[in-house]
Amino acid sequence: MTQELTYLDHNATTPLKPEVREIMLQKLSSPGNASAIHKVGRTARRDIEEARVQIMRLVNAGSRAVVIFTSGATEANNLVLKGCGCERILVSAIEHPSVLQARSDSEIIPVLLNGVIDLAALDKMLEGNDRSTLISVMLVNNETGIIQPIDKVMEIAKKRGALVHTDAVQAAGRLPLDLQKMGVDYLTLSAHKIGGPQGAGCLILSNCVSVLPQIFGGNQEKNMRAGTESVAAIAGFGKAAELAIRDMAAFQKLSVLRDKVETELKRIAPALHIFGRDMLRVANTTMFTLAGASSETQLIALDLAGICVSNGSACASGTVKASHVLKAMDVAEAEAGSALRVSLGWNSTEKDVDYFIQKWSEMYDRVKSRLSAA
Repeated sequence: MTQELTYLDHNATTPLKPEVREIMLQKLSSPGNASAIHKVGRTARRDIEEARVQIMRLVNAGSRAVVIFTSGATEANNLVLKGCGCERILVSAIEHPSVLQARSDSEIIPVLLNGVIDLAALDKMLEGNDRSTLISVMLVNNETGIIQPIDKVMEIAKKRGALVHTDAVQAAGRLPLDLQKMGVDYLTLSAHKIGGPQGAGCLILSNCVSVLPQIFGGNQEKNMRAGTESVAAIAGFGKAAELAIRDMAAFQKLSVLRDKVETELKRIAPALHIFGRDMLRVANTTMFTLAGASSETQLIALDLAGICVSNGSACASGTVKASHVLKAMDVAEAEAGSALRVSLGWNSTEKDVDYFIQKWSEMYDRVKSRLSAA
């Protein structure tokens, strides 16, 4: 009998919510191009503008903000880092690869051993700065789930005259977001992390800032991103944003399941180390390491049991490499190479967690026997 899939990799992508699928199927039945002036085109335009409003509500963007739809957060991150027009780009060492690799001239802001950005180092880097500067710091780390102090980053940025971008992909639907209170100049979101479709994301501009387009050939998206919009994907993104507001309280309850994973695994393997356990984290994410059990060994064993987890960012494209986030936290190579991430989501159940604990325990018994025999 085939084992039912146990999906615990929501930070990589979250399954499409049924309500999102329904609205997308409706839109896929229409041929509308939102740039067309006929009735079908005008309907498509209304769908896109409605989604724009839904997304603005998710982050309390305010009337002055502008939402620019993209093919995903990777494109949105590239758009702001390449199109902001700043002479200096400072990015934290624990950013997603789409930020770290967007500009070859980016300067790296170090993080502390606890996984939080080194604010003192950031302030020092900006001493005497007289060039236009963009600081890019994610709101929630995609691997550890640790929440970054964007309010403190903003204080430093204002003092030093810098702009701020935050990749809020892993924060949307998990933390209450208020762009007006945060004060950041640019904010990135992704649909498929909140139960929407893959292939849709956005960059939100506030404080009357703009970006230079990186894709040319049309005047779509306020002349900042050319190309025919994917109406169905954007409508699905908007619906997912609406549902993320509705489901925020339910998401917070995932901390009970996350804590069960951590408590049980520590009971089974006392030497297990959990990253960021004493730090502010989102409710659904745990990342841990067990010396002597490589990430690859664990991933293969769990995959054979029908369990989907990861060892870090899914954008490493199918590779099993030690996490750059853990390396930035000065975690030893052997430890970083033995890390696993479990991330829960809207359809995770206690049954899923119990099955994961059971199969991980069986894998640990095999590893422990092998280590004892060595």
